[in-house]
Amino acid sequence: MAVTITTTNTAISFLSLSHPKPRTLQWVCYPQKPRSQFVCCLSVDRPTYQSASGQSESAASGGGGSSLRVVFATRGTGGRIYPAVAIADEIKMTNPDAQILFIGTDSGMESAIVPSAGYDFAPIPGSPLGRSIFCLETLTLPFYLVRSMVESWKIIKEFKPQIVFGTGCSVSFPVCLVAALNGLRVIIHEHGSVPGLANWALSVLADLVFVAYNSTVDCFPTDKKKIVVTGNPLRLSLKKFVSKAVGRSYFFPRLGKVHDSDAKVVLVLGGSMGANSMNIALLNFYQQMLLERENLHIIWETGVGSFDEMENLVRNHPRLILAPFLHAMDLAYAAADLVVSRAGAMTCTELLATGKPAILIPSPNVEEGHQFKNASLMADLAGSNIITEDELDSCTLRYAIEDILDNEQLMTTMSERAFQAAKPNAGAEIVEHLISLLNASPKK
Repeated sequence: MAVTITTTNTAISFLSLSHPKPRTLQWVCYPQKPRSQFVCCLSVDRPTYQSASGQSESAASGGGGSSLRVVFATRGTGGRIYPAVAIADEIKMTNPDAQILFIGTDSGMESAIVPSAGYDFAPIPGSPLGRSIFCLETLTLPFYLVRSMVESWKIIKEFKPQIVFGTGCSVSFPVCLVAALNGLRVIIHEHGSVPGLANWALSVLADLVFVAYNSTVDCFPTDKKKIVVTGNPLRLSLKKFVSKAVGRSYFFPRLGKVHDSDAKVVLVLGGSMGANSMNIALLNFYQQMLLERENLHIIWETGVGSFDEMENLVRNHPRLILAPFLHAMDLAYAAADLVVSRAGAMTCTELLATGKPAILIPSPNVEEGHQFKNASLMADLAGSNIITEDELDSCTLRYAIEDILDNEQLMTTMSERAFQAAKPNAGAEIVEHLISLLNASPKK
């Protein structure tokens, strides 16, 4: 037995439990200033995973008892991580004693998002899934897969979950595969309009497959009876009503009461990874547009990687907020009249749930054109405007923004269609199916 005292730096937080008001134009939401903390660890055995508080826990800390125990396997962008967190939140609401563990990589966004959301986290090596037989990722896949499966096996044996939930990524594949080999219940969720390779393969082993859209059902090679169309689960903060006046006063304190102004707010979302082409297109006309339209306000999320460059190029303006990453998305959506964004699956889900007219610019960097398919669905469901990467330039984007802002009837129609297509209770529905699966006869 040994007592060790170590000094660590607090992880960068992608989530904020409170919404401090922005102090200046260049209000930096990310990163938060790191601070040092002392962690005192008293251990007998080697710790196996990190608790939400940052302290290591051994398997014994969670063993035993009859409470619900769920493992989530997730990695990559917020589009895969946030749905898993949303489902975990729903589980905790209905089962406060439930034990939940997330498995991901220590280099991905999940290593910061998950602990910030209050859940335990265990890292494993990532397993790349290549799209071509001869690509480097595919050639190294067996090595990574074996390592990931070994680590997953250890974690699952110690944590003893009743269900393993995968969100379709290179981490969920080995974790769910190990779970199936151990005779555990396996559930997967596909957030996009087209399944990724991991979910496509795991659907054969899974007990339940949740999808966001009806059109996705036929994309899987498994029994269609176990596929359930639920939509994408929303973060709890986005399910709460926030008035337009509250959202606008948060970002623009001088804007005043919403009924005293005909102001229009455009929300530009570059996402956590950023979107250089969107930033450049907007950079070329934002100033002229603000000058010509005295009622226009812009909330501009550049993406973390692009923020420093854009901060140097964009001029201060009282009706412009520039940020690398927006934590208070509930307030941002509430404030917005129109959203300009990439077409990630979760962004599309949030646009429907908040009833926002949208101009979608699908990323060309997503494999197999998934974002274009998402955008096409949004056009059918909510009348969203699509601008492809090849079509994107300053003139095209400006005209698209002005055409919608200047047509109140069009904005109202787009908003109504979005609300009608939304499925705000997806998380609760998924948890209901999860509990029903557990209450069924034990898996042999």
